[in-house]
Amino acid sequence: MFKRVLVANRGEIAVRIIRALKELSIESVAVYSDVDREAIHTFQADYAYPLHGNRTIDTYGNIEKIIKIAKKAEVDAIHPGYGFLSEKPEFAKAVVDAGFTFIGPDSNIIELMGDKIRARELMLKIGVPVLEGSEGAVETYEEAKQVTDKIGFPILVKAAAGGGGMGMRIVNEEAELKNTLEAVKESAKALFNDGSVFIEKYLPRPRHIEIQIMGDKKGNYVYLGERECSIQRRHQKVVEEAPSPVINKEIRQQMGEAAVAIAKAVNYNSVGTIEFMYENGKFYFLEMNTRIQVEHTITEWITGLDRLGH
Repeated sequence: MFKRVLVANRGEIAVRIIRALKELSIESVAVYSDVDREAIHTFQADYAYPLHGNRTIDTYGNIEKIIKIAKKAEVDAIHPGYGFLSEKPEFAKAVVDAGFTFIGPDSNIIELMGDKIRARELMLKIGVPVLEGSEGAVETYEEAKQVTDKIGFPILVKAAAGGGGMGMRIVNEEAELKNTLEAVKESAKALFNDGSVFIEKYLPRPRHIEIQIMGDKKGNYVYLGERECSIQRRHQKVVEEAPSPVINKEIRQQMGEAAVAIAKAVNYNSVGTIEFMYENGKFYFLEMNTRIQVEHTITEWITGLDRLGH
């Protein structure tokens, strides 16, 4: 059991982690930007250290500062929460290299599942359904046209390193393909420092279903039901409902078992979410969130399980 944990985050998730640490009799260390000097999490933690600045790059996104504070505070572990550095493999690695425990999945898992092309290849290997599309990265218009000749329009051109609705565009006809391909590649390079893109079939009216999973370091896995998050604006979730009103018991079990199979395939050892697209009785892997979710409270409400305390 840890004696002291640094929470590398702010707001709701920092407060919830600190509360869980108190329940486990573990000391908590908060960090804060200048504007967060009097934020709730700084008062609830046992110790609080300034990050000096307000820009994310200078504060909650600054690996060097957080590691330095962790050493000064003599913590045993660091919890990233969600957002900021939570899905940065370089942060997870830096934490471990500095001699601390990273409360989250291993850095190689974060890196693998953060690359949508590699994640898609893994799904094909283990037999989890994916939408029709390219087998790997698409470099040229000629390669893209070969894919669209096979699967037809409409399609999505997606950034391998994308997420949160960023780095993807719909293509409805061949006349749009070349310019859209180049635009997404340029956008991906600018947003994610990775211009790799791939192609998937576009579903006009799918349901967006996510399955909550948990894994430990002993090979045990469980899925905790699903969250229906199809009501979105600009690819951002607005309303979530659990359980989903559109999937039956059989589909729910199939999706849950697929989610566990994915976790097992990467030796996942933390809390995470597998996101699926669902339409007409069929589901397809979308992506994996290798962290605790913003929506963690929804699953906690319907299961009665505090996921931060386990």
